[in-house]
Amino acid sequence: MSTSKNAVDNSWDVIVAGGGPAGCAAAVAAAREGAKTLLIESTGALGGMGTNGLLPFWTPFSDGEKIIARGIAEEVFNKSNECQDHISEGLNDWASIDTECLKVIYDEMIARHGVELQLFTSLIDTVSLEKGVVDHVVTSSKSGIRKYKAKVYIDCTGDGDLAVQAGAEYEKGDAKGNLQPATVCFQLSNVDTYAYLYTKKPEDNDPEIKKIVNDPKYPLIKSTHLSCTHLISPGVVGLNAGHIWNVDGTNAKSLSHAAVYGRKLAFQIKEALSEYYPEAFANAHLTVTSNLVGIRETRRIIGDYILTLEDYLERKKFSDEICRNAYPVDVHESEEEIEDVVNGRLVNDRRYELYAPGESYGIPYRCLIPKKLNNVLVAGRSISTDRDINGSTRIMPVSLVVGEAAGIAAYLAIAKGASDVRSVDTVNLRNKLKSYGGYLPDA
Repeated sequence: MSTSKNAVDNSWDVIVAGGGPAGCAAAVAAAREGAKTLLIESTGALGGMGTNGLLPFWTPFSDGEKIIARGIAEEVFNKSNECQDHISEGLNDWASIDTECLKVIYDEMIARHGVELQLFTSLIDTVSLEKGVVDHVVTSSKSGIRKYKAKVYIDCTGDGDLAVQAGAEYEKGDAKGNLQPATVCFQLSNVDTYAYLYTKKPEDNDPEIKKIVNDPKYPLIKSTHLSCTHLISPGVVGLNAGHIWNVDGTNAKSLSHAAVYGRKLAFQIKEALSEYYPEAFANAHLTVTSNLVGIRETRRIIGDYILTLEDYLERKKFSDEICRNAYPVDVHESEEEIEDVVNGRLVNDRRYELYAPGESYGIPYRCLIPKKLNNVLVAGRSISTDRDINGSTRIMPVSLVVGEAAGIAAYLAIAKGASDVRSVDTVNLRNKLKSYGGYLPDA
């Protein structure tokens, strides 16, 4: 590595920005094919919301009948479940996450495939010397300002940072610019495990939750989003609970406000649960709040294809699809919708019809290709979708399978002697994914 701030390290085939599920899968997939791969991550651990974010559970990997998030995704999921003795064998959906174990799973996977990892390294600029082609990226770390050049770049930042810096067009929020509320996840210890499992605890439509929302002792608790709890280990419960509105995940000041607010909210939720669910939470202790603010939506990069709600409703198939997904359209309520949710007139993941067991829709490769960019792919939350279906594609299992596809596609583009990601033969890409266990029924 060069020690000069001005020199460009041009030794890389693929550079992946962001070490969440999409970034880890993308880096592993590219390196597994033989691409010299650099993964940069701004925090001190891989895994994104599943680790630094303390998200307590995986959303479904199945379509209600079988696992459909396969390949690297299924490998990570199975290893995660092996860390926890209390998880039933064969559980495919809503399994809890041991965050420390998951960190090591990603660390070992990255190392095993020869990915060069740089933690505590932030992407600060993306430089193009010709239109549509990224020449190099600029990073900042304790080592100073560094420049890195690759043949293909994969944006797994969750916010489309690299793609936008390179000139990609994007959409953000609804027609008025409103974004889904954020959440700071946290863990409670000293919970009565038996009472939590077999007596009263927060559940959807529980009238006690409505009482908490209306209790003036807890002014920060404004939504019924209190039932997303999961047993992590004996006596420890993880909570994806509470809503924080008007948070822009691409704005440092906004994120700072959300982090401070979220920590205060976690204390109020703990006190409320102790009062209203004393069997399990009377002696609960707030052990830790997440290092990341849980952001459900920011930018959606406009790609060669924009996946839509209609595609979800039609259970759409695509000739270039890289995975299938069955998660519902889960768009959390706006501030204006709080009353409807509190009174049971609106359920966030029931806005549109739910799939029957065995049903799913496809995500095409074209959703990963930003318009007007030639050597950039996007994977994770910011792939090319409309706002509604983004509420379905934003989950970690999808990020893992999309990331794997992006990593393989980057290698295939390079193997052709070009860096143009549109040159990838999608039949070849799909066959590669299938060879690694991917679920891709014929379109």
